[in-house]
Amino acid sequence: MAEIQLVDVSMRDGNQSLWGAVGLNTAQVLQIAPVVDRVGFHAIDFTSSTSMGMGVRTFKEDPWERIRLARAAMPNTPLQVIGTGLRFFSWERQSPDFMQLVYDRFVANGISRIVVLEPMLDVDAILETARMCRKAGAAEVIVALTYTISEMHDDDFYGGLAARIAGCPDIDRAYIKDPSGLLTAERARTLVPAIVGNLGGKPLELHSHCTIGLPSLSYLAAAELGVEVLHVACGPLGSGSSLPNVHRLLVNLREMGHTVRIDDGALGRVSDYFTRLAKAEGLPAGVAQEYDASFLRHQVAGGVMSTTRRQLAEIHLEHRFEEVMTEAIQVRAELGYPIMVTPFPQMVCSQALYNVIGKERYVNVSDQVIRYVLGIFGRPIAPIDPEVKDRILSKPRAKEIMAEPPSPPLSELRKRFPANISDEEFLLRATMPAEEVNAMIAAGPAKRHYNPDLRPLLKLLEGMQECPEGSDIVIEKDDFRLELRSA
Repeated sequence: MAEIQLVDVSMRDGNQSLWGAVGLNTAQVLQIAPVVDRVGFHAIDFTSSTSMGMGVRTFKEDPWERIRLARAAMPNTPLQVIGTGLRFFSWERQSPDFMQLVYDRFVANGISRIVVLEPMLDVDAILETARMCRKAGAAEVIVALTYTISEMHDDDFYGGLAARIAGCPDIDRAYIKDPSGLLTAERARTLVPAIVGNLGGKPLELHSHCTIGLPSLSYLAAAELGVEVLHVACGPLGSGSSLPNVHRLLVNLREMGHTVRIDDGALGRVSDYFTRLAKAEGLPAGVAQEYDASFLRHQVAGGVMSTTRRQLAEIHLEHRFEEVMTEAIQVRAELGYPIMVTPFPQMVCSQALYNVIGKERYVNVSDQVIRYVLGIFGRPIAPIDPEVKDRILSKPRAKEIMAEPPSPPLSELRKRFPANISDEEFLLRATMPAEEVNAMIAAGPAKRHYNPDLRPLLKLLEGMQECPEGSDIVIEKDDFRLELRSA
């Protein structure tokens, strides 16, 4: 049996899938990072432009500072960023020189492993991005072969993709990215050999979500078929719409005779920490999911589902979630079956939400959907429904977008911002609202210490601060009673 390595996704994809991408701040990451570094993971799936943006928006924290601090706290484990082709923060393509700066700064700040995720599986864009990552100095460049189900996406399709990237010296390995958790053990037994046989000796990894419980078997099948690295999550950040829980998978892999060189003691401490954090912050733990055949139709990944649920809750329409998912199936078909990976599931689900709560379907259409229909993201896999296409492109906003100039080159874009700011601040200001970046800078350095066991006391003290002056305070728990009376 083979030796299997693990990539941990708790800090990025597990958080994004289960906690809406806003569950971890810098202090919470740093508190456990030194222990994570001792576990023996092949790498840590650490960040993306989406999670960086959420850090700025939600915590007013500098995402570049977080990378640097995490790198110092985890010097022995590569940190990974996942990109979306030639894009950064926004869904529109940036100029090549802008993206080269992005990858340069990732590596300079402590990222050594970069995943190239091209949403349209455009091989030319994949190869161009890989060259940028290698030029930036990335130690490992990994291409995401995003898995989906359709008549076009058969084993020959993925085998052909593998063959086209096999000869690129700037690509070190590939991984099957299954954001919706659709890969069955049966399909893995044909898909994995088709890819491995065409990769020219490059290692293959597997990243599959537990949305309908399939990875518990597909991971074990993949390990027997030549997949060398499996992506997992720890404690409450595993299972559910996240990735497989590392503890159960470890037991099963070892039972089958595979070698997994992991420090089980350190791993247990990591899982215990996240369990205590989830309890202290009132965050949900991932639970094993039952098989749901509807996912094979709408293919919406866990992170997008949690975001859609949150959006519906904010407008008090959470009871219409299933209706939105049903509409998403039809929207995806009408848009030519885009692969449900960022940014397309967000587009599809947002449009489905507009269609459900609006007076008429496609009355409200986002700029992103218009750009998709215009072909700005690339050519759709199948033709867009003609009626839907005409309805979208007839909108005045579509004509405005068609008239927009292409992304400016880096030299021109720099002129819009002060010359004395760092490259990192420039990249944030060029892609995010100014008020959000200003608020982040005004907030100062992020906190670096966090103890989940102290959180209940801190919440109590915060609540006491909000009490009107002169109020009496009574604290009761079990047989304990404390009264604080104003003088």
